[in-house]
Amino acid sequence: MTRPSLPIDDVLAEICSGLSAHSRLVLAAPPGAGKTTRVPLALAGLLDEAAVIDGKILMLEPRRIAARMAAQQMAKSLGEKLGQSVGLTTRVDRKVSDATRVEVITDGLFTRRILSDPELTGIGAVIFDEFHERRLNSDLGLSLAMEAQGALRDDLKLLIMSATLDTEKVSSVLGAPVVESQGRQYPVETRYLGRSQDRIEDRMASAVRKALREEEGSILAFLPGAREIQRTAEQLERVPDNVRVAPLFGALSPAEQDAAVSPAPEGMRKVVLATDIAESALTIEGVRIVIDSGLSRVAEDAAGGLGTRLSTVKASRASVDQRRGRAGRLSPGVCYRLWDEAATRGLMPSPVPEILKSDLSGLVLALAEWGERDATRLTWMDAPPAGRLKAAQALLTTLGAIDQDGALTALGSEMARLPLPPRLGALVAGAPTPQERALAAEIAALAGERGMGGNSPDLRDRLAGFRRDGSPRARSLKAQAKAWGKGAAPDGNLASLLARAWPDQIARKRPGSAASYLMASGRAAMLPETEALAKQEWLVIADLGGAAKEARISLAAPISEADALEIGGVVSEDRASFDPKTGKFTARRVKALGAIVLSESPLPKPSAAVAARAMLDAIREGGFAAIGADDVVRETLARIAMLERADCIAPVALDAEALIASAGD
Repeated sequence: MTRPSLPIDDVLAEICSGLSAHSRLVLAAPPGAGKTTRVPLALAGLLDEAAVIDGKILMLEPRRIAARMAAQQMAKSLGEKLGQSVGLTTRVDRKVSDATRVEVITDGLFTRRILSDPELTGIGAVIFDEFHERRLNSDLGLSLAMEAQGALRDDLKLLIMSATLDTEKVSSVLGAPVVESQGRQYPVETRYLGRSQDRIEDRMASAVRKALREEEGSILAFLPGAREIQRTAEQLERVPDNVRVAPLFGALSPAEQDAAVSPAPEGMRKVVLATDIAESALTIEGVRIVIDSGLSRVAEDAAGGLGTRLSTVKASRASVDQRRGRAGRLSPGVCYRLWDEAATRGLMPSPVPEILKSDLSGLVLALAEWGERDATRLTWMDAPPAGRLKAAQALLTTLGAIDQDGALTALGSEMARLPLPPRLGALVAGAPTPQERALAAEIAALAGERGMGGNSPDLRDRLAGFRRDGSPRARSLKAQAKAWGKGAAPDGNLASLLARAWPDQIARKRPGSAASYLMASGRAAMLPETEALAKQEWLVIADLGGAAKEARISLAAPISEADALEIGGVVSEDRASFDPKTGKFTARRVKALGAIVLSESPLPKPSAAVAARAMLDAIREGGFAAIGADDVVRETLARIAMLERADCIAPVALDAEALIASAGD
């Protein structure tokens, strides 16, 4: 079979010889170079070259859609069906055989595989594709693979592939040489349309219509998420007859995704409305116009159990440059940007790695199963922050997954075997009866898939929709739920199950508010006032979106006050707050469920311990200036630095932020 020439072909021999001579290699190649579909086949000896790798090759993809499309494209290029020489493993799909030489797998499932088989039996090489995205599972998987390589498998080969990457840093951490592919890029004209106060979907629809009038060819438009894509598509229902609008995001069916990336029919133009999945992981044929919103939806902070909270942020310079480059793959192109040119200089150079900003409870649980209680003993591209590790350990201890020493418990071991975030794992593994476990498994299956069962924030509605859904995706998830639930008939108290996994997210409506809730954790969350769920006084919140300050409730269920108080645990304690303006404490005796105060009475004077906690809280919230100690701390740190420079004391990594982070330790 004749293969079209791709830029990566020029360095395939160098890649093969590099991995023959070294156990680790870094490949930098721009989007469209062909690295994803050519390199694994070349290493496996499925092209013209002899095989470099003994055993199967695993290639990790950060997204399910990218994994599926990469596997399909490789199989197609060989003239084979998926599951023969090239296989695929995702949460909802598995097509492999004894003949499989290259298996494409999502990064989360790779973590499960290496935890269950640290030697990676039968695996000759692991390829980390799209590593520049710096997904948490990719970073964790690489650290575990390096551990396995060093202790158990010195013959294992590791290849890091990326479109944009700090190759010097990666090469230094891995001790690996770098191969670079230049790719092919035609000139792209950039046109700035400026920012406005209009909704992003209004601005995007207007820009699409402008591009259709001014330019020829198909359009790739970048939007932050599915909601904005759907709203933009609604505004583009009236377009010329030769234009087809196609959405592209992870929750679509495989057929819908395939339709979006396939070339437009003869005489037709296509407008693909995509998330950042189309930045580098997927190639969309026929595109010569890019319209960039300049926004991304990223995972950051703890989201209450479904992994992370998704926040809309400005895309990095590296991301917008990749998006722009998509217009110049086949011919000279045009990129419209929905912001001012000057704003580009203020963008972050590259995305912040997830490990620095995300909930790390899944990582800590995985390390506990690995037998490692101290994350700092592993090699990391970026070390996980100590504060986030501490918070993750506290959550896992609360869930009963680890003991006070950080060792895995029996419950934690069962949680770790489930391919679920820790809270969902606790929901299933900790269910008290077989029927409740089956119900918990249903909840876990639908909660882990955005949009499954509908878009209602009411878990009861979502569960009913999931049970009615007969789509292939839903059937696959139901089969998973049945396996997790061990075949029992689902039944039980939905809210009580949730509350045991999310005790800190039991929430009560704020007094006088129509739809704003305070969680036991102290965070605020809200619903649209039109939601029927907003009539409930008490909720258990399982997922959040939107801004951190007052998050939007994405998934919740009503709970009775009696169940909330029993499961959440009511305590009576003395509390105090410090007012920086007056320099005085206010003390009270409260009966509360976490931050939810049920009753309180004033205290004339707080104890020393209560006052100290109040002072620490003030420092953590407002820095040392909150207690009038900013100048003293600054002067003290300056003196310490002077002593370090004079070699009077050993160097210490100490600044005001470090002092605040360690306050109370």
